[in-house]
This record gives sequence, C-alpha cells and structure tokens, in this order.
Amino acid sequence: MNRQLLIDQIVLSVSNLRALSFLTVLVALLVCGTARATVTTKKSLWGPATVQGASQFPIYEDLGVGVWQTNLSWDRIAIRRPDRPGDPSDRAYAWPAELDASIADAGSHGIGVSVLVMGTPAWANGGRAPRWAPDRPRDFAEFVAAAARRYPAVRRWMIWGEPTKAANFQPLREDQGRRLKGRGLRGPHRYARMLDAAYGALKAVDRRNLVIGGNSFTTGTVRPRQWIRALRLPSGRSPRMDLYGHNPFSARPPLLVNDPLGSGYADFGDLDTLMMWLDRYLRGARPDGHRLKLFLSEYSLPTDQENFEFNFWVSRQIQATWIADALRETRRTRRIATFGYLGLYDDPVRPDGRQVERGLIERDGTRKPAYFAFRDG
Repeated sequence: MNRQLLIDQIVLSVSNLRALSFLTVLVALLVCGTARATVTTKKSLWGPATVQGASQFPIYEDLGVGVWQTNLSWDRIAIRRPDRPGDPSDRAYAWPAELDASIADAGSHGIGVSVLVMGTPAWANGGRAPRWAPDRPRDFAEFVAAAARRYPAVRRWMIWGEPTKAANFQPLREDQGRRLKGRGLRGPHRYARMLDAAYGALKAVDRRNLVIGGNSFTTGTVRPRQWIRALRLPSGRSPRMDLYGHNPFSARPPLLVNDPLGSGYADFGDLDTLMMWLDRYLRGARPDGHRLKLFLSEYSLPTDQENFEFNFWVSRQIQATWIADALRETRRTRRIATFGYLGLYDDPVRPDGRQVERGLIERDGTRKPAYFAFRDG
C-alpha cells in the first residue's frame, strides 16, 4: 500500500474524533506530565504531520523521534516532462506545499526528515503504470536533484519503497528461492542504475545528503539475499549508497539471537545475517570504504484482531514488549543506524472490520502500552 495514502487515510480517520480542541488537549497531555525522551536518529516514525490543523511534532518529540518519514510521488509532481528537470521552479513541477510547513515544523522540534521517492510518470517509462522503472535513470536522478534543491533541509533520501515487491516495482521476476539469472536480473539491474544515478545527483546538490538504497523487506517477489546479490551496475560494481534500507517485519520477537529464517528471507532476527550479505555482495557500495549500516524504515505490529495486511497479530502487551526489544537491539548494534515504526495511529476502520490496529495511539487518542515502550526505549 502507498505509505502516503495510508497516512492520509489515518489523518482523515483521526480528524473525525470530536474537534480540534480535543486534539489540542491530547497533544498537551502527551507532552506534559511525563518526561520527554531524548530525540535521537536511532528512532524514526511514519505518521501524519498534522491532524485537523494540530501539529503532531510535539508528540514525535515526546517519543524521542529523530527522523520523521514521508514520501514524494514523482508521477504526481511531474505529470508532464519538465524543460529544466533539475530546476525545482520548472512549471511542470507541482510540489506539495504542505511538505514545506512539515519540514519546518519538524526542524523546530529538532527532528530530521527522510523522504522516500518513487512512482514514475508515464512520460518517463513509455506510458506504463507508475511502478515501472523509468527508461532513463537520468530522468529519475534529475527529479531527486530538483527535490533536494526544493527541500534543502532534508538530508535523507530513500530511493523507492520495497522495489523487491512486484506490486511496487517493475520489471521484476520471482526468484523462486534461487539466484537470479538472465531476464530475472533486469529488475535489480535497472534499480541499481537508478540508485547510482540518484546518488551522484544528490551528492552534487549537497555532499551531506544521505542516500538510502536497496529498500528490501522480509520476503518479497525477490528475497533479500537474491536482491542484494543481484544489485550490480553494467560495469559489475555495486551501486553507490550511504545506508541500506530494509523493512524487517516479523511475527516473532525481534532478537538477533534468533535462528535464521533461511531461504534468503530476513526479518528483524536475521539482521546480523543480512549484514553479512551486504558485506559479501555490496562491499564497494560506500565510496569511503566503510561497511553499510541499516536504515530500518518500517517495522509494524498489528494488535487485537485479524487484519487484511498481515497474516498475524499480537496482544497490546506483546506489541509493547517487542518494540522495546527492537529498540534495545538498535541501541546496542552500531550498524543499525535507525529503527523506524509504521505508524503513529491505528489505521482507519474498514467496512469489513479488518483494519490494521498497528498504531502507538488508538483512533480516539488513547495511548497504547507500545507508546510508552517506544518513548522509553
């Protein structure tokens, strides 16, 4: 599911609480009366910037979130081909005005911003759907450069969301648990060229920009191990990146002492194995020669009931315990740069009642035990 669409739906759901005054009181209750956590880039969160006009960044600050995550859809911002693609003022671009305010609000609370960029406009991929890679990696690179100039306060740029999933990225062929060969390499190779081009473009705008690449998840049309092994440029070298992105969803406790899942999969308990794959297959991805660290963009634990997105759910106490475990592992593992959670509020109610109750906060504003586990972790 598109993460921004999900967040927008949550905003609408929470907006149907009672009134803005309730949300104002809610923010005050969350921020006052308890000690705030120290803001750290080890903690990240997906969630709305505002709810019915009320800023959510005091809540993020209370939780100690150092990186707020959002996304940009290239296909929505550049419906037609720009004449000056690297210039954010080109008339073809329709930048979301609310993002300027969100970035400024985040900064006022000492919170950085990570932007995920995905979705190809039809003019750039031969008229195909947005999940199809652009015909020319340079077009994507020029757009992310324009975005970096438009939002100079943003330092973290994530190149596509879960491109190991066929619904998110094409061309992609199922690996069937084996090393990719022949036409199966087209998808990873196309992505590698996009990633490397974006790296060069973002660093040309500002050397301080951090590029998050790979962006696999626990399973996938292409499993993490096969994806990492196949990320190669035409020259045979690894695409450049600063951090490797991974979403380690898991139905078991997030502990690195867990036995490997095997078969090329990688949940939270397999992050030590994932790091070995990075060292083996993407050794030259960082130009400075250092080993890649992990940016864990999304981890989510549904509670209370069956849901349409995950094949498991846990109790609220288990949700809190596992979040505390994940943060403990993040703090003591130097190669985990950031642990991100999706999301702040429970999802909107679905007609079939199978919504994902994943939030740290219920739709009515009640904080779950997971809220305190995240804040204190």
